[in-house]
Amino acid sequence: MSGLQKTSARTPREVLVRYHQAMLDKSADDLADLYAADAVHEFPFTSPGFPSRYEGREEVRAGYRAAWGASPVRVEAIEDMEVHETADPEVIIGEHAVVGALPIGTFTVPGVLIVRVHDGLITRVRDYMDGLAVAGLGELMAKAAVEPSV
Repeated sequence: MSGLQKTSARTPREVLVRYHQAMLDKSADDLADLYAADAVHEFPFTSPGFPSRYEGREEVRAGYRAAWGASPVRVEAIEDMEVHETADPEVIIGEHAVVGALPIGTFTVPGVLIVRVHDGLITRVRDYMDGLAVAGLGELMAKAAVEPSV
C-alpha cells in the first residue's frame, strides 16, 4: 500500500471520504488501494459500455485506469452528499451527485454507493448510478467528439 495510514484504523466513513477524493483526483491507484485483494465492485444498473462488476483490487485498478484514462471528463465536485450509517458497523451508504465537465458542457450524475469495509478495506461495493444521466453523459461525450472545441 502506498503510504496510507494503517488500514485497520480506517472506518467505513473514512474510506468513503477517500473514495470520493480518488474520484475527484481521477486516481485509479488511490481508489484501488482502498479495496481488499478479493473485493467485488458491482454496478447493478448497467449502461452500455460499462461492466456489471469488477472482481478483485487489480480489476478495479485496471477498469478505472482504463475508464478514467480514456475519458475527457473532469470531476469538478461531489455534491448533495448524504451518508447513512447502518445497523451493520461494516456497511455505510453514501448518496451523492457527481458534477463533471467536458469542454462543451457540464453534467450531473446522481448515485448511491453501498460500501462494506472490513479491517479498513473495501470488500464489496454496490454502485448505483442514474442510468438516464449516464446516457446523457454518453451523448454529451459523443457531441464533444464531433464538434470542434472552443
